[in-house]
Amino acid sequence: MAERPASVLFACTLNALRSPMAEGITKFLYGHRIYVDSCGVRTEAIDPFALLVLDEIGIDSSRHKPKSFQQLEDTSFDLIVSLSPEAQHTAVEMTRTMACTVEFWNTFDASLMEGSRDVRLGAYREVRDSLMRRIRARFAILGPPQV
Repeated sequence: MAERPASVLFACTLNALRSPMAEGITKFLYGHRIYVDSCGVRTEAIDPFALLVLDEIGIDSSRHKPKSFQQLEDTSFDLIVSLSPEAQHTAVEMTRTMACTVEFWNTFDASLMEGSRDVRLGAYREVRDSLMRRIRARFAILGPPQV
């Protein structure tokens, strides 16, 4: 079983969908038992569908302010989880001289899904639920989630 990290950074391409979802889910499940932040290689406003599917399970991420790797106030994380290939590359470059573990959880970008609103929301829910399962499994060492 992996060591318990005291701090985790979730990173994706835009910090608008995948990484804010992972941040919100981790905070929801584990509260203050772990410091959690998120960033992107670039930034874009948080995706409204991401907010909607998080709200469906009781997570309010409406105050999320997207930020890039360069805008991080603190870079001393125990673990960086990259959710896109571009973020993985940036995380590896950033941590070359740091004692930090980097994990790659390649996660589908639901914003690429085309179709009706219901089809698109279904893709966002799949990303949310997939992240929930991975986070629960990875941080099980922290004990049962609060929910």
